[in-house]
Parts: sequence; C-alpha cells; structure tokens
Amino acid sequence: MKVFFGSIIAQLLLNPYVFWRGWQAIPAKKSWRVPYILFFAIELLVFFVGFFFHKLLPDDVIISILYYCGTWYIYLIYLTMALLLIEVVRLSNRYYPWYPKCVTAHWGQTKLALFFAVIISVGGLMIHAYHKVANPVVKHVHLTMPKGTSERDSLKIVMMTDLHIGEIINKRMVQKYVTMSNEQHPDLVVMVGDLMDYESRFAEQMHAEDDLRQLQAPLGVFAVLGNHEYRANRFAKLRWIRKTGATLLVDSVALVDNSFYIIGRDDYINKTRQPLRYLTKELDPTKPAILLDHQPWTFAEATMNGIDLGLYGHTHFGQIWPYPLLMKLIYECPYGYYRKGDSQFYVSSGIGIAGPPYRVGTVSEMVVLHIRFE
Repeated sequence: MKVFFGSIIAQLLLNPYVFWRGWQAIPAKKSWRVPYILFFAIELLVFFVGFFFHKLLPDDVIISILYYCGTWYIYLIYLTMALLLIEVVRLSNRYYPWYPKCVTAHWGQTKLALFFAVIISVGGLMIHAYHKVANPVVKHVHLTMPKGTSERDSLKIVMMTDLHIGEIINKRMVQKYVTMSNEQHPDLVVMVGDLMDYESRFAEQMHAEDDLRQLQAPLGVFAVLGNHEYRANRFAKLRWIRKTGATLLVDSVALVDNSFYIIGRDDYINKTRQPLRYLTKELDPTKPAILLDHQPWTFAEATMNGIDLGLYGHTHFGQIWPYPLLMKLIYECPYGYYRKGDSQFYVSSGIGIAGPPYRVGTVSEMVVLHIRFE
C-alpha cells in the first residue's frame, strides 16, 4: 500500500537516530533498556507486517496498523527536530562553554529530564494536531464577481476538497462534514477532487454515499476527480461517486440556474484531458464562469480563458510543518485566495487528510464562498 512508502523513510533513517539518542539519555539499567528496545522492535515489526502483508490482513487490522505506525511517523519527525535543536545547543556549549554548573554536575539527570521533556512536548503537539483534523474549521471567503447576464445577485457555495474517505476518514467524519455543510445553508456544494483515499472498498463498505446524499443545496452538488481517483479501482470509484447524488463533471460544463457556468476538469494526472479552451469556447462570455480543478497548476490558463473564479485543492498546504514551506516553492499559490489578471482563485487546504490524521501549521477546512455579483 502506497500510504506506507512515505513513512518507510522514517523507519529506516529517523528511527535509528532517535533510538540512539534515547539510549544515551535513559539509565543503563535493564528495567529501562529492555522496555525501550521492545518498543522500537515491536513498532518495526508491526510496520513491516503491514507493509508486506497488507493484502492479506483484515481491514480492521490494517487500519489499526496505519494509525499506530502513522502516528509514530509524525511523532518521529518532531522528535528528530527537537533532538537536532538540542544538538545545536550542545555544540554551541562545546565551542563556547556556557552550561551552568548545576547542569554539568548532574549530567545524567539532565539528559533524562530532557528525554521526558521532549516526549511530553511532542505528545502535546500531537494531541493538538489530531484535534485540528477532528474539528475542521469553517472558512468564510467573500468575493465580488462580474454579474454579466446572471439572473442572480449573490451565491453561497460550500467548497470541500480532499475528503479522502477511506481507512482514516470514516463514516463518522463524513457525517460531520455533511452536517457542517448543511448548517451553512448553501445554494451550491462543490467537491473538488480526492473524494476517496486509495482503495474504494472502504467508502463502499461504510456506505458513505448515503451520507453524501444528505447534502442540501437547492442548486445542486457538483464533483470533479482528483489524483486519488486514479490511484486504484478507478472505475469502481466513478460508479461510487455517481451514487452520492453529485453531478460528476469530467471535462464538462453545467449551466446552473441559467445564471452561471460550473466547469469541471478531469484531473491534471490525465495528460489527455481536454484543454480549457475547448470547454469554454461555446460558453456565453457574459455569464460568470466558475472552474473546478483539483490541482492548482492552471492559473494562467484559467485567466486566458475568461474564468472568473477557479477552485482548487490537492496541496493540503503541506499538512505537516515544515512541508508548507516546500509547497510555497512548488506552487504559484499553495493555499488561500489569489488573483491573477481578472480571475480570482481559492486553493483549499482540504477538509480531510492524506495519511495520518494530524495537521501541524495547517487546518482542515470547509470553505464557504459568499459571492456577490455586480
């Protein structure tokens, strides 16, 4: 399963470093060292059992392994960062001795105290990171768009991206998303790609389509594909999305309420998808055009083809710090509101997650777009 590949780096590189530093910090007693060795040995064993036998294991077992090893993966990242910071402090003292005598005189106790301080601090960070995923925020964005020949003066859209329904985002979370959306009383709901995670069977077995059918919006619910819809069971995923009651737009256009267009593109991963100019060439240029496109690579193309508002997801804004810094180097706009020429854009960090259910430095969000036509 591909979800394991990201954490294998931590298992093979970060685990030995953390183990070594922890080994130096704990007392040289069997009562400390035996449980310490067992913890790392069991974690590695569980990880590689999941890695090599995930096709044979029951779903409940594989989900438990994903939670356990995924949590340790994120924990390892921040343990390593904390230990590297301590390394810098230690090296500074080597060249410019500044440790007080109470520290140097009780070095063993100091190392043990640091050991527990780091463990507790990172544990607190993990609890906060889990809380962010379990309790998505509602982000309100107010926009003004050209009215043209639209028969509406305003429009409220609930935008959800990257639900990643699967092993981690379960039925209870999907029901929460639906309740949150309905509480906003939107005119329209859009789901901008990656509705499912990797395998389709989890969403099918939990009948999450029944919950998504409860989304309430008088102008309808629209969806487009994301890269995860291409990763496995592609045709099963397409069948399932249609069961949700959403209108699936794959390189197609819908005229809504005779007032504005919703343009849904196939995902960027499909290199044979239609160019945007083919989707817009027959449209009435006096009506507002809203583009749904999962991956935010097409700002210039959207601007050149008269798109008034482009909605994107995919980036998760890195999900775990410091990855947001990398996202800023990769994407023209990895998160939030952006304007290019006469076109406006919003890139969501997503309501769900990919991999372990933690966010640091980012939020799980449902976006409510308050659009005024003038």
